[in-house]
Amino acid sequence: MSPIISRSRHTRRAALLAATLAVGVGLSACASTGATTSGGTAADGSKVLRIAYQKFPSGDLVVKNQKLLEKALPGWTIEWKAFDSGASINTAFIAKAVDIGAIGSSPVARGLSAPLNIPYSVVYVLDVAGENEALVARKDSGVTTLEGLKGKRIATPFASTSHYSLLAALDHVGLKESDVTLVDLQPQDILAAWQRGDIDATYVWLPVLDKLRESGTQLVSSAEVAEWGKPTLDLGVVSNDLIAKHPEVVEAWRKAEAAGTATILNDPTAAAAAVAAELETTPEDAASQLKQGVFLTPEELTSATWLGSDGAPGGVAASLHDAAGFLAQQKKVPTAPAADVFTKAVYTKGLPGALGQ
Repeated sequence: MSPIISRSRHTRRAALLAATLAVGVGLSACASTGATTSGGTAADGSKVLRIAYQKFPSGDLVVKNQKLLEKALPGWTIEWKAFDSGASINTAFIAKAVDIGAIGSSPVARGLSAPLNIPYSVVYVLDVAGENEALVARKDSGVTTLEGLKGKRIATPFASTSHYSLLAALDHVGLKESDVTLVDLQPQDILAAWQRGDIDATYVWLPVLDKLRESGTQLVSSAEVAEWGKPTLDLGVVSNDLIAKHPEVVEAWRKAEAAGTATILNDPTAAAAAVAAELETTPEDAASQLKQGVFLTPEELTSATWLGSDGAPGGVAASLHDAAGFLAQQKKVPTAPAADVFTKAVYTKGLPGALGQ
């Protein structure tokens, strides 16, 4: 597989609006502990780590379910906050309402570009998208090919890896965004719209994706889009403020995530049980979902292809830069930042030893 590229033109006014909306998110996110500032310290001096996660099958859910962070950081209060998409997590980072997030590569490329310019860094690769994200069409829509999407209504969470892959798939067969009607919906809303017949197709991820496959026709998966040169992945990002103030916490989080990934690779039964509990499904269903993603070994993660090692950021940086270039071409960001912006945003201190494997 080639190096990963990533999972509305933003105006300054749009960015300010997003930041304004994010204030509400920040107030909600901090409600349980009072006013918590970025960097892990609450107003009362207690140590609080606020983690944005998404309910897709990954080692992140293993970490949450098995309380690996709570065990690694006994002096900290760990707050897990569920989000529907990377776009909403970006908004929370703008509001300084979260410290760590599980987010797709396309939203990260947007977040590191103007006008957002979010001060966070990539510290881990949660998974590489394979069959766990795909474009499916309702069987009664009559669509059986990508070309057949012309004139159809397609739902996807905007500013997500699925949105990115959808644009790449359309571009691959010569279709423009204007050739279809795109609808911005979150996964659960996509499921409802699908059942009502409001949309013809959707590009989305698990677990909703598996439900749609039952009454739909899969047109392409992110594994295939990757073969066309536009692969996607899920990343762990950390605020630069937390990195500066508490690098030991970042190292503990990364070790916990590495342990979660190792459980998927080495003890799939335990991983499926943990993910099933978090997704409220059966272990059999969770196991099937986990098999659709690509999870990296420590050696793969710290190779030049992916995250890289201490002092030598890997291919993720170049891939994010390529993604930003594609998003600029599609008029989703004003312009792609210079390559060194992404190189500086890949945090590799201590790797590979810091994984604790």
